Amino acid sequence: MLLDYFKAKGLLDRYGIDSVESRYVKSASDAVKFANGKPIVMKLLSEKQLHKSKAGLVRLGLSDSAEIKDAYDELERKGRSLKPYNIIAQQTAPNGIEAIVGGREDPQFGKLVLIGLGGIYVEAFKDFALRTCPITEYDAAEMISQLKSRDIMTHNGKSAKMLADLLIKVSKLLNDNPSIQELDLNPVIITEKGYEIVDIRVLE
Repeated sequence: MLLDYFKAKGLLDRYGIDSVESRYVKSASDAVKFANGKPIVMKLLSEKQLHKSKAGLVRLGLSDSAEIKDAYDELERKGRSLKPYNIIAQQTAPNGIEAIVGGREDPQFGKLVLIGLGGIYVEAFKDFALRTCPITEYDAAEMISQLKSRDIMTHNGKSAKMLADLLIKVSKLLNDNPSIQELDLNPVIITEKGYEIVDIRVLE
C-alpha cells in the first residue's frame, strides 16, 4: 500500500529529515494562496500513475496566478481518469545536485539502505551504493566514497558529512519501521549547505 504523502512526510519529520514545504490544494485559488507570490511546483498524486513526470503530471516554475490556475485546471482534467487523486503544491527547491536516497525490504538480507545519483540518472548510470541496516558513520562514509559521482554529489566533499547524516537517519527510520517495504526519496536536491527532498514514496 502506498502511504499518503503527508503521512510519509510526517514520518520523515520525526527523524529530522527535511523535505520541501508542501500542501494538498483543492482549488486554483488555494494554490495561489499557498504560492504567496513565490514560484511553486504542482503535481498530481495517484496510485494509478506513479511515474508523474513521464505522464505529464508535474508542472514546474509556476509564478503568477494565471499560470497556477492553468496548471491546476490541467491537472484536474488529467485526474478524472486517475481517481482517487490529490493535487499537491510545493515550494520550488533550490538548484543543486539530484540524488536518490531510500531503501527496501530484502527477503534474504532484511532492510537495505541506498544512495545514488538521482533524477533521470539513477536508471541511466546505475551509480548507487547499498548496505544492510542499521549503518554506522563509517558505513555511510564508505557508501558515499563508493560512488563514481561522489565528487559531484558532495560538491567536492563539502556536503559529505551532511549526506552521511541523512543516510544514518534513513537507515534508522527503515530499521525502526518493519512495515515499510520500500522507501524512495527521489530527487533529493543537494547544495553545499544542505538538502531538500522533493518527492517521497513509501510502500508498506
